[in-house]
Amino acid sequence: MIDWTRVEELQDEIGPDCFDEVVNLFLAEAGDVVARLRDNRDPSRLAVDLHFLKGGVLNLGFVAVSNLCAEGESLASTGQGDRFDITALVATYEQSRLAFLTEYESRLAVQTSAG
Repeated sequence: MIDWTRVEELQDEIGPDCFDEVVNLFLAEAGDVVARLRDNRDPSRLAVDLHFLKGGVLNLGFVAVSNLCAEGESLASTGQGDRFDITALVATYEQSRLAFLTEYESRLAVQTSAG
């Protein structure tokens, strides 16, 4: 569900000191977009929101969410956004978020005890 190689690459790129801040910012922004998609689906913004979310989630290794966003973005760009399953996207995002946070906290604990 999470591409940890990508997460580690991102952490190396921005440095471990800034990584927590980036994770928190990403999760806040992604959460806002997911909530907007879930609660106020705006067909005129669907492709833009999904494109934004796709890039952000891929940076943190949320591969399944990114794939769903790409599918929805494709549908929205051809006027078929109403066929996109927002419920599946929201559920997959929440599952990925939980998996990420659980594993990330576990990895932090290991790094802290090793350091």
